[in-house]
Order: sequence, then C-alpha cells, then structure tokens
Amino acid sequence: MAKINILCVDDQPEVLETITRDLQPLENFFQIETADSVQDAKALLQELDGKSIKVGLVISDHVMPGEETGVDLLRFVDNDIRFAKTRKILLTGQAGHTDTIRAINEAHIDNYFDKPWDAAELLKAAKKLLSKYVLDSGLDYEDYMKVLDLDELLKSLKKG
Repeated sequence: MAKINILCVDDQPEVLETITRDLQPLENFFQIETADSVQDAKALLQELDGKSIKVGLVISDHVMPGEETGVDLLRFVDNDIRFAKTRKILLTGQAGHTDTIRAINEAHIDNYFDKPWDAAELLKAAKKLLSKYVLDSGLDYEDYMKVLDLDELLKSLKKG
C-alpha cells in the first residue's frame, strides 16, 4: 500500500490538535502531518516529495504568521506538478470575500470550511477528496476500502 499523507496547516496548536482528532478515523490508512506556518508546510512538502511520499490532501488555515497566507500555500501546491493530484481544503474563520475568491480561482481549492467547522462534515469531505486522490493517482483502491467514500468510488468505476 502506498504511503499517503494528509498535511494540516494552522498556526494555532489547539486547532491542529482538533483537526488531527477529527481525522483520526483515517489514521490507519493515511499519515497525518502538521505544520504551523506556510514555510514549515512547504519544507515538509519538499521533504515528503524527496522521500517519494505522496500527499493526498492539504488542509490549511488562511491567516498565517509571516508574509504568506494559507491561500498562497494552496496556490503553491496547485501550481507544483509534483502535487498535481493533491486535494486542497481551506479551513478558516478570517478569509474575506476576496481571499475566498482567490482561493477558488488561483488555488483551485476543493472545499472551504468556516471555523468552527462540523467534525463529521470535515471527515466526510476528507474521505471524498482522498478517494478522488487514490483513484486519480491510479493507486489500488482496495487497500483503502475501509475509509474510501463508496459513492465516489462507484461514480469512478461507472465512468471507467
């Protein structure tokens, strides 16, 4: 089974802890990594890629310390061919209308959640997006059957 990571990025440790807890049902199949800044997230992405470890999903807050925002990070992921199939979620309470439009148009995010979010909805979205990632990457979906979104899997199998 291919090792696939979920990268969660937020500058608040308690938020990262909550996201990790909400995604805990996926831990037997996906490695959950965290970063507390855009710079740390980019370094971790480089490190994982250097070890040929896949990143299936990036969940990022918008407002971050430093000059770059979560939208900048998601745009970086979207524009980097190494992460072409990586799915993206913007999870924030402070993105304005302009920032959200930028996230959609420039970073091509797959989902947006306002803080505070519903844990079940975040987990459902993560499963759906990771299912798309596994299928689009040509990985053996049978290895991940216990956590894949079955509706997404059936849609894909009907197309193929």
